[in-house]
Amino acid sequence: MSNIPETGRTSRVTIRLVVLQILVFSLLLTLAGRLWYLQIRQGDEFAAEAAGNHVQNVIQPAVRGAILDARGVPLADNETRLVVSADRTDLLRMPDDGEQVLTDLAGLLEMDPEEVRNRVRLCDSETPQPCWNGSPYQPIPITDEATVQQALQIWERPESYPGIVAQPTAVRRYPAPYGAHTAQVLGYLSPVTDEEVAESQQTDSPLQRYDQIGRSGLERTYDEYLRGGAGIDRLEVDKFGRVIGEAEGVEAEAGANLVTSIDSRIQAVVEHELLQAMKQARQAHDDISGRNYEADSGAAIVMESHTGRIVAMASYPDYDPNVWVGGISAKEYQRLTGEEANDPLLNRAIQGQSPAGSTFKVVTSSGAVRAGYDFDGNYECSSSYSIGNTTFKNFESRGYGPISLGKALEVSCNTVFYRLAHAEWQKDGGINPGENPNDWLFDTAHGFGLGSETGIDLPSEAAGRVPDRAWKREYWETNKDAWCELGKEEGDDFAHRYARESCEDGWRLRAGDAVNFSIGQGDLLVTPIQMASVYSAINNGGTLYRPTVGKAIVDVNGNVVEEFEPVENGKLPIEKGTVSDLQGALRDVIEVGTASWRFIGWPQDEIPLSAKTGTATTEGKQSRSWLTTFSEDYTVVMTIDQAGTGSGASGPAVRNIYEAIYGVDEQGAIHPELALLPEPPAELPRTDDNGTMAAEFDKEWEQHFAAYKKEHQENYEGAAIVPAGDGEDGDGAGDFQAGAEAGTGDGTGEVLAGAAFEADRRREGTGGDG
Repeated sequence: MSNIPETGRTSRVTIRLVVLQILVFSLLLTLAGRLWYLQIRQGDEFAAEAAGNHVQNVIQPAVRGAILDARGVPLADNETRLVVSADRTDLLRMPDDGEQVLTDLAGLLEMDPEEVRNRVRLCDSETPQPCWNGSPYQPIPITDEATVQQALQIWERPESYPGIVAQPTAVRRYPAPYGAHTAQVLGYLSPVTDEEVAESQQTDSPLQRYDQIGRSGLERTYDEYLRGGAGIDRLEVDKFGRVIGEAEGVEAEAGANLVTSIDSRIQAVVEHELLQAMKQARQAHDDISGRNYEADSGAAIVMESHTGRIVAMASYPDYDPNVWVGGISAKEYQRLTGEEANDPLLNRAIQGQSPAGSTFKVVTSSGAVRAGYDFDGNYECSSSYSIGNTTFKNFESRGYGPISLGKALEVSCNTVFYRLAHAEWQKDGGINPGENPNDWLFDTAHGFGLGSETGIDLPSEAAGRVPDRAWKREYWETNKDAWCELGKEEGDDFAHRYARESCEDGWRLRAGDAVNFSIGQGDLLVTPIQMASVYSAINNGGTLYRPTVGKAIVDVNGNVVEEFEPVENGKLPIEKGTVSDLQGALRDVIEVGTASWRFIGWPQDEIPLSAKTGTATTEGKQSRSWLTTFSEDYTVVMTIDQAGTGSGASGPAVRNIYEAIYGVDEQGAIHPELALLPEPPAELPRTDDNGTMAAEFDKEWEQHFAAYKKEHQENYEGAAIVPAGDGEDGDGAGDFQAGAEAGTGDGTGEVLAGAAFEADRRREGTGGDG
């Protein structure tokens, strides 16, 4: 028998050992499977990611495409500048958030330290300009006007300026050829925001954090064409961040160029003439207000009548769009947006809304013909017209007896249109219309494109307003509670009386509404581009074209990517015969009518012009000047707020524009060699052998224009604005005020009929430029 003790195993121990062996085997098997998956199945993918840890992407922004005029002259292009930028991420890693670095940088750049700090702060709803509206991870430009010496100090002393870089960069430039800013048409750029980047990812043109995008004007409308595609340089670096090679990158794709229908020479003339007309108006005394005209804003348009293309578009006040390049300063931003600035960022040619005055009478005449009146019939042009206990007067209380609609346009007789509008209002049932009133005048206004956007290729166009029955009801429903509340208060002034009347039945269309509407007053609102469209349609035989500025997209090699053909918005709702009648009457306005005194000596037989003058009034403001005109190929419209009569304030300037277009001197002699654009250009600018568009900059005309401006500045300073005697527009402030309080004439005793505009203007601010 052995002395060694027997070591037997119990069943419990055996089970535990088996379980342990299975567990260990399972862990080993799982580990082996995971290693196979990582090294074999996904090995290539992780190898690529690992390699990527040693590759740094450097973004190369694309060169933005140029905006060219119709002759290839740059209105917006790029130039290389030394740009100093700050990396906000690097600055925030410093103990003082980069405060000392920015202070030192301000000293180097000779800038205010606070201005520099403000430029790198992020914009939000409570942060005023200047601030950074782009991505916080993108280098933030401090200045684009650094000198070579300043840049060298940043390059040579990086330890003194950590997080600061200085490098040559292509930046936007607005060269203003011949002095034409074209500011509101061109627009401006600013950095893209993170929200815009996120929203664009599912579109055909995704944005990157370093992009600059158009914020207004053509820069905004054609941004996707102009922006191009950024490039990426992929640099291989070691663990110390040293570049050891280059990986395959992506080439930057330059943006395409936009060719416009703008002629920068005519644009310069129009801007100059608009400003000079305003200066001249400020020297004239307004007998109604007892002070000189303020002439604080205006707009002018030259349009090709047979295509809708814009040859020139000016809005005043204007500004230099270069102030946005490299980030706008606090001083410049305040100058553009402060209370005294009068909204220079507003493009009054497409956004300024006001009554049309007598320029609207072509619509009323057309509506009357549609209602069955004979254009050549006899209509009483008395010195006044009464509705109920209110009398409406003609300009200077002058009457012409029985005249045709054509003659009524020529002499701008208000009472003819008062009678027509009042008669149609009565036929439609007066204050209690039938179920489907004809409303010929309102329907015709809509048919002329009023109350709707024209569709011009510029952002934020205003639609204007046709104050028909639908609008009256909608406006009443919006305001009736406020009117009823005010009407309960004691008081017998206009506001309280108007509120009581409007509370009960402010939705009704009254006689005063109808007669004011007939002469382009009351609650009617139009824009200059709408009136240019209307008169272009009359000129071309009845086609309403969509106004356009963009003409073609051309790539960097000179290839036409897309050409924008004229687009019809519709036809005027009148017969060809009526269009012809209007054309004849408007020609008479130039030859013997209300504009004739401003066009004495014009070569009318060789270059026939047509026109309609207008003087619109708005409660609390001086009268607005309107002059709508056309030649065979062009429509020219000018309007100046608080400047007086149509031909008085705008007439000389519009004539000077035509003189420049056709090469006509002040005595009426035609000089073809001086004509800037006697007919619209048929072709795009030519390209050279390298595919670059050859700009046809006219140095000789530039010198001529400089001499012209000097001479005409002197003439303007000594000129009178209002003629001695009669022959001016047929509408006046006195008529408008009387119309505001016209009775309905139906025995109901409502003495405030048609007064809506007076209170509405106070609440809406829609008078003037709106």
